Amino acid sequence: MKKYLLLLFLLPLSLFAQKDSTRALIITAHPDDESGFAATIYKITHELGGAVDLAVITNGEAGYKYSLLAEPYYHVKLTDEATGRKYLPTIRKKELMAAGDILGIGKYFFFDQQDNHYTLDVDTVFKEVWNVDLVKKRLNDILVKGNYDFIFCLLPTPETHGHHKGATILALQTVSEMKEGKKPIILGSSGSSIGDTTSTKFTALDKFPLTTVSSGTSSFSTDKTASFGFKNALNYKIIVNWEIAEHKSQGSMQTYMGRGDYENFWYFDMNGDAGKEKTLKLFEALKTSRPK
Repeated sequence: MKKYLLLLFLLPLSLFAQKDSTRALIITAHPDDESGFAATIYKITHELGGAVDLAVITNGEAGYKYSLLAEPYYHVKLTDEATGRKYLPTIRKKELMAAGDILGIGKYFFFDQQDNHYTLDVDTVFKEVWNVDLVKKRLNDILVKGNYDFIFCLLPTPETHGHHKGATILALQTVSEMKEGKKPIILGSSGSSIGDTTSTKFTALDKFPLTTVSSGTSSFSTDKTASFGFKNALNYKIIVNWEIAEHKSQGSMQTYMGRGDYENFWYFDMNGDAGKEKTLKLFEALKTSRPK
């Protein structure tokens, strides 16, 4: 008996803390959108002992236009539309899961809705491209079973890709229809840099009142420039760069390496005031945590 008690005390404390740790679900449109939360995800999974899962709405096939540099790497003529649309869904899932290994993502949920083309018109996406009822049903099932504390999605600004807006709107609609007491807190993310002369302003997307952020600004942030390690020579931009590098089929993604200093999070009004303290505690913990 004493032997087993000794082994119990030798186990890492993180194993016991895991039961009460943060659980978050990322809901995005494409297999690379998670890059917008990369530092925050890493800190939750690696420093707080939390769990983060990822739901991706589209299959990413429209990314063929950015795949020129990946053709010799994958030995496939990906910029040919028919060929790209055939092979990219599988390639991009593998890239995403490689990126997820770096960030510590646990479960992946692929909805495989069509990634048709770039558009700002979210109404067209809902009416002509995605099976909205199916997406919302699957999201609800995932949320009920997952018992998540938070949902991270992209801020649905007017100039954002219609698929990005669509993923966030469907997340908001699904959460709004859940039972009280079971709803996770849903946050929208945007990026910024230290040298920005203007800040993002957002209150709501026209025709979608659930997107309302009456404060007009972000309330929480993760600093990617926060330093740590030997002589404070490291920061979280390194992790973000590693993660971006896995998305080789999307050449334009690589241009985002080293860019942006903050991951900002916007608190949607539909959460109510009750979730603000819980959100504040999470980001206060993220602010002080560092890799060990």
